[in-house]
Amino acid sequence: MSSERVEPISLERDIAACRICAERFAATVTGHRPRPVVWFRPGARILIAGQAPGARVHAEGRPFADPSGVRLRAWMGIGEDVFYDRSRLAIVPMAFCFPGYDAKGGDLPPPRICAATWREAAMSALGSVRLTLVIGGYAQKWHMGPAAKKGVTETVANWREAPEGVLALPHPSWRNTAWLKRNPWFEAEVLPVLRARVKEALA
Repeated sequence: MSSERVEPISLERDIAACRICAERFAATVTGHRPRPVVWFRPGARILIAGQAPGARVHAEGRPFADPSGVRLRAWMGIGEDVFYDRSRLAIVPMAFCFPGYDAKGGDLPPPRICAATWREAAMSALGSVRLTLVIGGYAQKWHMGPAAKKGVTETVANWREAPEGVLALPHPSWRNTAWLKRNPWFEAEVLPVLRARVKEALA
């Protein structure tokens, strides 16, 4: 995708119509078809940069329409009305489609070709945001550069070293419940900062 300026409505339409990973997805255990979940508008104040939609989001066509979304909104201290208001909050994952599962039932990583094709154009169309929340290793490496550490835990723990206006988070998936129990500092130290920054960005 060219890095030239693309009209947002045209870009959304182009991303939604993307089928570049059709053969890749057909070969997964789930054997599903592409369904890009596009959820951003220019002028949003907060960007959530995540990994890729899960199976339920693929079925619903709305980002974080699952228990991880409930947890993420609780972390941020906002309700669905704000979370799904595209004039205030943009959700741009590293891959717009559900990547599928591997033979063991684990999540496949976001296909790199998605970010290579669409991400620069999406960021350009989105414009300047007040706060970027980066969820998971793939998004942290892309958005944080050298500030992203070897692992998500270290990156999140070193939140004070992140670029201005950026805050790293672990994935809010139920699968990370054990991680949250092992790392109580996240709830004690990071969540108050997260909620304060979200409130400030939305003010």
